[in-house]
Amino acid sequence: MSRPPFLCQCGKIVANGTRCACKVAAIRARGARHDQNRPTAAQRGYNGAWRKARKEYLAHHPACVMCKAQATTVDHIIPHKGDDRLFWDKANWQSLCTPCHNRHKQRAERN
Repeated sequence: MSRPPFLCQCGKIVANGTRCACKVAAIRARGARHDQNRPTAAQRGYNGAWRKARKEYLAHHPACVMCKAQATTVDHIIPHKGDDRLFWDKANWQSLCTPCHNRHKQRAERN
């Protein structure tokens, strides 16, 4: 059964299962504010050496550990937060697909 459209806080009617344009803009603005204070990927250690190690790891561990789909991301089980020892510890790596990394893993790290 399909759910009816809903009224956004801004007053626009929005189809169920979608986000209002005002919410999308707010999410993008919040992300931009966050990224202003965040070091670049290269500054966080995601450089050429990481890309090579990531490619090799995914070749040997091609399935997402959460849903068994094709993995696209090598995730740090324990967030490294700049610690090179944790960053390069392969026992701290796991293969994840993009949806599992962006949804489940990120939600777990926020708590």
